[in-house]
Amino acid sequence: MENRSVPALKSQLLGLLDEVLAHDGFGTIRVDVRLLKRGQKEVILDCGKQYRFVVDFPAPVSAADTGHRHT
Repeated sequence: MENRSVPALKSQLLGLLDEVLAHDGFGTIRVDVRLLKRGQKEVILDCGKQYRFVVDFPAPVSAADTGHRHT
């Protein structure tokens, strides 16, 4: 599995969309996102072939960090 950045993921997704729109027939694109350990997500783009990306994501900000309370 390759480490790639979010811009590369977005570029690949838009490229696949362009291919499906240009195709003279039916096409599908599926996006699966899975949580990994250590602040990463695995994103799989499936459009006949599968493209796998591992991207970093920031930890969610808790209510205690922002000074807000959950009600």
